[in-house]
Amino acid sequence: MKKLTLLIIVCTVLLISGFKKPKSVVVPEEMMQQVYQQIKTPFKYGLVMVPPNNSKKMDCPGIFRKNGKWIMSYLIYDGRGYETWLAKSDDLLHWENMGRIMSFSGDSTRWDWNQKAGYVSLQDYKWGGSYELEPWDGKYWMSYFGGNLKGYETGLLSIGMAYTDKDPATVHEWKYQDKPVLMANNPDVRWWENSTMYKSTVIRDKGKLTGHPFVMYYNARGDSINPGRGAERIGMAVSDDMKTWKRFMKDPVINHHKGISGDPYIQKIGNVYVMFYFGAFWNKERSNAFNRFACSYDLVHWTDWTGEDLIAPSEPYDNLFAHKSFVIKHKGVVYHFYCAVNKKEQRGIAVATSRDLGKSEMEFVK
Repeated sequence: MKKLTLLIIVCTVLLISGFKKPKSVVVPEEMMQQVYQQIKTPFKYGLVMVPPNNSKKMDCPGIFRKNGKWIMSYLIYDGRGYETWLAKSDDLLHWENMGRIMSFSGDSTRWDWNQKAGYVSLQDYKWGGSYELEPWDGKYWMSYFGGNLKGYETGLLSIGMAYTDKDPATVHEWKYQDKPVLMANNPDVRWWENSTMYKSTVIRDKGKLTGHPFVMYYNARGDSINPGRGAERIGMAVSDDMKTWKRFMKDPVINHHKGISGDPYIQKIGNVYVMFYFGAFWNKERSNAFNRFACSYDLVHWTDWTGEDLIAPSEPYDNLFAHKSFVIKHKGVVYHFYCAVNKKEQRGIAVATSRDLGKSEMEFVK
């Protein structure tokens, strides 16, 4: 009798408090299809940014809005390593280079002497929103991966934080924390990230779904047995101050076991978080690079899309790799920026759209 009375009391309290059955962490197929219909961009406009010559390669576009202009952060690799640059546009299709914001260090003892690959942080990630960057602690922020060795993604690459108290849409050198925030040789490193680290994206979660206001997604390479090998997978870290970061969960959130799953980027459509990312070398039939997505209700559990690629190699300018997404919606049009690489290994930045906007006139340097 006492147990029955206790059960009635508990049920009454739950009803009064508005208790609801927890939503499934799996995003249903119907919702995945709805998201796909909103984000697909079947019309390839073409190249919008190309390197000045074949000795340089462009990579990793990131788009934000500031002072009535569209600003693109992007990377240039010149044989030594990565530096981060800015370009500007009025219409998202025609871009003008502005200059460098994250340059090679003059101090050869720094951990990021030869690599500074930066990515915008704390952006308005509402689908069709402002796409402006939100300051925190009086500063604008970028996460970046850096390294000390020369060459294309060589040696130990680690994740650091850069910041500025100036206008992020102007060309000036950003400031850097002295040490990386995440390294592949940290004592708490997880099995899938014990080799090296790559691109990261940082969002502000005011609802603290993870228990923390700042969430970082990043891809890293690792292996439980041989740290020098293994696939690239996407995992998480969290922070309360943007300066110190701690790893979140033991396992990655996106894992295809082979090849690369990388370059995560977040948008929110209604109550669904959408992670754009690229895949590469998953199997013999998937031996190139292509853009995909996954969805989540809680930022932690992600349901992977199993349908058609969002972007895949098909044109002379992207017939080797079409990867590294940055997707926004503006005035009813979806713009899917990506890194386009052809079989000559020429590398530029292209865009595909949800409506036919014509064709870009740009071509790679012959």
